[in-house]
Amino acid sequence: MNQQRTTFGRIGVILATVGSAVGLGNIWRFPYMLGTNGGAAFLLIYIICILLLGLPVMITEFFIGRHTKRNTAGAFKQLAPNTKWQLIGYNGVLAAFLILGFYYVIAGWTLEYLFQSITMPLEGRTATDFDAEFKLFSSGIFRPILWTLVFITITHTIVTTGVKKGIERASKILMPLLFLILIIMCIRSLTLSGAKEGLDFLFKPDFSKINSSTILSGMGQAFFSLSIGMGCLITYSSYFSDKTNLQRTALEVTILDTTVALLAGIMIFPAVFHFNIEPSAGVELVFVTLPNVFGQLPFGNAWSFIFYILLAVAALTSTISLHEVATLYINEEFGITRKRATLYVSLGVVILCVLSSLSFGSLKHATIFGLTFFELLDYITAKIMLPLGGMFICIFVGHRIDKKILKAELTNKGTIAFYFFNSYCFFIRYIAPVAIGFIFLNELGLLQWIKSVF
Repeated sequence: MNQQRTTFGRIGVILATVGSAVGLGNIWRFPYMLGTNGGAAFLLIYIICILLLGLPVMITEFFIGRHTKRNTAGAFKQLAPNTKWQLIGYNGVLAAFLILGFYYVIAGWTLEYLFQSITMPLEGRTATDFDAEFKLFSSGIFRPILWTLVFITITHTIVTTGVKKGIERASKILMPLLFLILIIMCIRSLTLSGAKEGLDFLFKPDFSKINSSTILSGMGQAFFSLSIGMGCLITYSSYFSDKTNLQRTALEVTILDTTVALLAGIMIFPAVFHFNIEPSAGVELVFVTLPNVFGQLPFGNAWSFIFYILLAVAALTSTISLHEVATLYINEEFGITRKRATLYVSLGVVILCVLSSLSFGSLKHATIFGLTFFELLDYITAKIMLPLGGMFICIFVGHRIDKKILKAELTNKGTIAFYFFNSYCFFIRYIAPVAIGFIFLNELGLLQWIKSVF
């Protein structure tokens, strides 16, 4: 079965995997993190963490996926049969499924704002108007759920079609489109009078702003930006051919993913300084502040339309990969056809998404541990499941996999060089698990608690 597995083409490998990593977090979370962590100082830490932490862990997930040529859970069943290490694979599948349960809701919002760019003029509306409209929309019942269902349907259709005709073909269209739109938006932003101040904030580091919080935030952003620990990279790399250069692919994906984040910063910060707005506004930056900015620009609706196309494309490339993680698991482990497996995942996600969407309105006060359903899914996955998954993946490969097997896979049986293999093994065994452990403790707020105690 594994030998006849469908594989991505050379371009498909890069575009599909970059699409898996690139998402809404690159477009608005990265600028938000920059805005709250000192700008260029954070960028410097982020790039260092990408190279020293993100890249080695990505290579490790690629090893697992291509070596086993199975879904995330099946990969660990093959590598560690009848052991508790298999829980790592189940964690990845469940994390991907739960992330879809709230990610689709935000993705649906991008379609609402895309629709508004066509049907509603932006001129003459104030920041207060945009804020009130966002709260009214997000707390509603019909429209948010409708757009969420539309997004689920689009993703479902692509995943149902299969690996070559669905996922790879969509990636070849969506990723070039995403880069094209980003570049167009960057060019427009650079024509604003705040361009110099925005670029200085982005690229001129103030080293006095680097502290332990900045370092941990940079590590966390690097980790989550590359979709580590959620099964996407293992799943997609199971479609890599035996000739795919895993080292080069990981480096190319890392560079392109970081490029998208940098372009997002170039797109947003000149506008931030031009209009004297706050770059640390989080979700509001995308759905309240930027519509206000577009309303003050010539042809504002056109720029708004282009921007929300960009957001929708970024979201779609991520939902496709997350959906595929769960779909492939059901397809392979239960012997169910891809069409039916995709349907099961989509129907299950609909239930989670309805509850997540309603948690902004009618279910706002129905909390668990003080969190709404949307916040609970976000907290469980981002702060617990993904860091733990990434940490145990490193421990497993670093300590349980024979180095000869690891090196053979990463060098395509000795046909390509891996000059820093021993350094890579050291990072995976010791550095990465500890670093991710710190991210885990920091995300849970335990580091601050430890500091306060001692």
